[in-house]
Amino acid sequence: MLRIEPGLSLSEDEIEFSAIRAQGAGGQNVNKVSSAIHLRFDIRASSLPEPVKERLLAASDRRVTSDGEVVIKAQRHRTQEKNRTDALERLAQLIRDASHVPKNRRPTRPTRASQKRRMDAKNRRGQVKALRGKVQD
Repeated sequence: MLRIEPGLSLSEDEIEFSAIRAQGAGGQNVNKVSSAIHLRFDIRASSLPEPVKERLLAASDRRVTSDGEVVIKAQRHRTQEKNRTDALERLAQLIRDASHVPKNRRPTRPTRASQKRRMDAKNRRGQVKALRGKVQD
């Protein structure tokens, strides 16, 4: 069970892992050991609440594919276990961010006093610039 928040968790059956070779420097060992982890998670087929699924699918995150799958590649660590834990934590953080309901923005208007201050400052600035010019004799 992957605990995301109190009252929100995922079953390990919903997450698919595959071990792949890590990229980058690693010496002789890099071509022999599959230490990187490829995590795949199908959002639509998951047990997440519908509003969380909708926010995840609507997120402009490059880890979410057009098919509605989350793909995370973890290769920060040298061991497969640490990379697996890292991938799970990144998935949990992604879901945590999607489970947060954004507050609706209530449009506000500037006060009359702040509008007056702004216009006075613009006029003052314009007068200073108007005084810069050729001096007439």
